[in-house]
Amino acid sequence: MYDMTVIWEWVEIAARWTHVITAIAWIGSSFYFIALDLGLRKAPDLPVGAHGEEWQVHGGGFYHIRKYLVAPAAMPEHLTWFKWESYATWLSGFTMLVLVYYLGSEFYLIDPAVMDLAPWQAIGISLGSLAFGWLAYDTICKSRFGDDNTRLMLLLYVILVAMSWGYTQVFSGRAALLHLGAFTATIMSANVFLIIMPNQRIVVADLKAGRAPDPKYGKIAKQRSTHNNYLTLPVLFLMLSNHYPLVFATEYNWIIASLVFLMGVTIRHYFNTKHARKGNPNWTWAATVILFIIVAWLSSVPMMRQEAALTPAAQRFADAAGFDQVTQIVQGRCSMCHAAEPGWEGLMWAPKGVHLETPDQIAHEARRIYLQSGVTHAMPPANLSFMEEQERAAIVAWYRSVSG
Repeated sequence: MYDMTVIWEWVEIAARWTHVITAIAWIGSSFYFIALDLGLRKAPDLPVGAHGEEWQVHGGGFYHIRKYLVAPAAMPEHLTWFKWESYATWLSGFTMLVLVYYLGSEFYLIDPAVMDLAPWQAIGISLGSLAFGWLAYDTICKSRFGDDNTRLMLLLYVILVAMSWGYTQVFSGRAALLHLGAFTATIMSANVFLIIMPNQRIVVADLKAGRAPDPKYGKIAKQRSTHNNYLTLPVLFLMLSNHYPLVFATEYNWIIASLVFLMGVTIRHYFNTKHARKGNPNWTWAATVILFIIVAWLSSVPMMRQEAALTPAAQRFADAAGFDQVTQIVQGRCSMCHAAEPGWEGLMWAPKGVHLETPDQIAHEARRIYLQSGVTHAMPPANLSFMEEQERAAIVAWYRSVSG
């Protein structure tokens, strides 16, 4: 008999691995081309239409690279496009969103203590917010307001702060920060799919037809690419945040997310300035450290401890046969670490923010307990609390009596 929980776990692993691989490819190429663009130099022998050149060394060889600000005089025979990295990153990320937060909405997306939503309502808000983000951003960029890039970036930051607060009023803390990352990543990927690539296709079509390409298409694409460059690091932080309760399990999580966007700007400003050979603005690192200290302080402010009502899914596990036995097992073998005040020496807070002190908490974490202690021996780590095989078997039997 197939264990669907284990199968879905492997589906999630495959999707997550794909997401990481494609994200590395996209971010790597994006950072490289921004650095290359900023490092271009004028040279007396540049061809007509060339904006600058750069000599680089890597892998035992030298590379001579030239950039045409609009387009070369004729269409090159070989042209490499950079697009699938972006598409695959968004598609694999959305797959993760569906697998973890939509299919597991009662556990990870909805927090009745924040807003008591039905799964379809929460998923609808999630999808609607992603669409809203792109439409609002794109409309502003195309308006006269978007002609000034500094002014545009400031307004975008205000929107991101508003969304940071808004998500925390609807979803669980974990889902709120993850959605803020998805909100921003959707804008970034849509920039590639709906703006940068179509503009590049127009330029290529003009070259093939023998027409002089309009410089505005390159200018627009450069603006969107610059936005993506500054948004990348905050998105990475937000995507990792769901593993760290100190980030999401605090009433100030939306402020933390807002400050993370500023840290992304300060870090990228340093590297972009350095690549442009305009000096070393070391003050940006001081600013980043100060912001990080503020974030760490905010995370240490007493966390939200309001006990949420059991979701229907958790209630089924609480009502299942064998739950009393499993509760005793988990409280005896796991709660010394997974507690509001851990009893294990050296632990200041529960690993991953998972609390297993009460029956309700145990029912809510049924899937994790099953996978970590029932199917595998990952928990307790090194079996420090000596969980016995019959106890693991009891956990498996309890979970499968509900999940099938």
